[in-house]
Amino acid sequence: MRLFILLILLAFPILEIWLIIDLTAQYSWWFIAYLASVTFLGLRLIKQEKQLFAGRVMQTLAQSASPGSALFGSVKNLIAGILLVIPGVVTDGIAVILLLIPSATSASQAAFKQGAANDDVIEGEYRRED
Repeated sequence: MRLFILLILLAFPILEIWLIIDLTAQYSWWFIAYLASVTFLGLRLIKQEKQLFAGRVMQTLAQSASPGSALFGSVKNLIAGILLVIPGVVTDGIAVILLLIPSATSASQAAFKQGAANDDVIEGEYRRED
């Protein structure tokens, strides 16, 4: 089992380097522009996540929810940002998959925003009696 994990860890950088060389040979400056733009987006994601982390934790605590969900969402986005900064196609694919995983914080934020928009609505059951 350890040998298998070691082979995967050794094969991953070799695959990334091979793909970078092959795609650069095929697409030349388009691929380099792709790598530069994805690196820029990864840096922006990391910067934005660092700025929003404390606010997310405070919001979940104010809603009496577990701060673990906010922590999971922030760590997931930070890892995705780091993977976007690392040049390579495989790491970018893994980062996109991580960003597509929904976190509980996005659901709670949507519920919070929706509730704040309808402050004058009282939900409940009613029965009409004639």
